[in-house]
Amino acid sequence: MDTQDALPGTPLDLSRAPSPMLTTAEVADYLRVKERTIYEMVARQTIPFSRATGKLLFPRRLIDAWLEAQTELPASGIAPAPPIYAGSNDPLLEWALRQSGSGLAVLARGSAQGLDDLAAGRAVLAGLHLIDPDSGRWNLSAAAAHLPSSSHVLIHWARRVQGMITAARNPLGITGLQDAVTRRLRFALRAEGAGSTRLLEVLLAREGLTMADLTTTERPAETHADLAMLIETGEADCGLGLQAAAGHLGFLPLLTNESFDLAMKRRDYFEPHIQRLLSFARSDSFAKRAEHLGGYDLTDLGHVLWNG
Repeated sequence: MDTQDALPGTPLDLSRAPSPMLTTAEVADYLRVKERTIYEMVARQTIPFSRATGKLLFPRRLIDAWLEAQTELPASGIAPAPPIYAGSNDPLLEWALRQSGSGLAVLARGSAQGLDDLAAGRAVLAGLHLIDPDSGRWNLSAAAAHLPSSSHVLIHWARRVQGMITAARNPLGITGLQDAVTRRLRFALRAEGAGSTRLLEVLLAREGLTMADLTTTERPAETHADLAMLIETGEADCGLGLQAAAGHLGFLPLLTNESFDLAMKRRDYFEPHIQRLLSFARSDSFAKRAEHLGGYDLTDLGHVLWNG
């Protein structure tokens, strides 16, 4: 079963990834020419090849690069997406992107913006946690609405715990959203379009409240760490954020099964950027980091949730 046939809820089979070396017959089939043509190209040294093992082999990576070099582009030009992770801020993911040597830069501007960046070719990977208020399902509706269904895939990363972050030891005795709103405590907010902002709207609606009922700080927090810092420095009394970002501050869990997922083009799944990240996510050091941060369930990491 190839990647396009992968079933929802099952991991893509890395053992079925294309071989890095092609035989003469395979490269002929790959290029849709006869084997005789390949031998002629080898004789003229117009195609990358190797005789290191005593027989002709063709490195797939070099064949792809050779093909790309031969490609005639339209006058307007096209370019691959830059090596950027866009989307929602997640402490564990951003640490793993660095530690894995993925080579991806981080541009975390919120879940919705990340999907837009991915769809527009401004990023190769996007993280999101967007709940559908009607169905209660995570990310599937948003991915289907933003991305071409024929070319993208959604991979599960982790279940996370979201809740109220308060000052250390919760000196104001906050008991929940309704209590904080009633007492007009100062909320630190994430930017519009962030998954946490959307989630806060849903949680408020369950209490019969809206964002207009909140007393808020003047400037939004760009990341979960920034939100925690606003509370720690006394600029805000509380805010909705990750357990992983709370650290030594107070934390009241409100939602324990938020799904944080990764969207990408299907063809990019097997590229080095993504494979380094996912391989590292199966390591002991990654598991220890998740445990240290707290609030992560990695049970289904890597499973396919949506495959076009």
